[in-house]
Amino acid sequence: MKKVEVHGRRRLLDDFFRIDEVTLSHQLCDGSMSRPLRRLVLERGDAVAALLFRPADQQVILVRQFRYPTCGRGDGWLLEVVAGIPDPEEEPAAAARREIMEETGYQVDELERIAVFYTTPGGSSAHIHLFYAQVSEVQRLALGGGCRAEDEDIEVVELGLEEVWGMLDEGRIEDAKTLIALMWLRSRRDH
Repeated sequence: MKKVEVHGRRRLLDDFFRIDEVTLSHQLCDGSMSRPLRRLVLERGDAVAALLFRPADQQVILVRQFRYPTCGRGDGWLLEVVAGIPDPEEEPAAAARREIMEETGYQVDELERIAVFYTTPGGSSAHIHLFYAQVSEVQRLALGGGCRAEDEDIEVVELGLEEVWGMLDEGRIEDAKTLIALMWLRSRRDH
């Protein structure tokens, strides 16, 4: 394992997001150490996401919600898999089940792990635990729509597989975790 020396760390923002300024040196490919480097890190922590699929009618259940940072390149509304942040001490699978209920109204027991990955490791610690769940209509116990206390306004969107594959092929899915989940589902169904 290559060596990293942290010379200093300072918190620049401590809010919903945390931003740290770090000065560090790291071992280079030739074995020597780099000069001291300044890096800004968006300390995001873990997140969970889940792709829902209803086999009975071959429907993918996604959510659409407003994401302000995307407004510069679109209207701000993204189609995504269910996602959220675990509460302190909450296991990723438990957080995924909670988010599924809040956002879509489905109660899910069985989750299959798709992957765990960093979203933008060049500047953020965001680490996503991505799951898959098959659901049925009897598991839909509520309307979903998000957590009002968190000012969420979430639309539940059900799409057939052919429509989802078309959206993938046309580049109309722009969220990375959703792309990963849908490509995983398509590769799994192609076997």
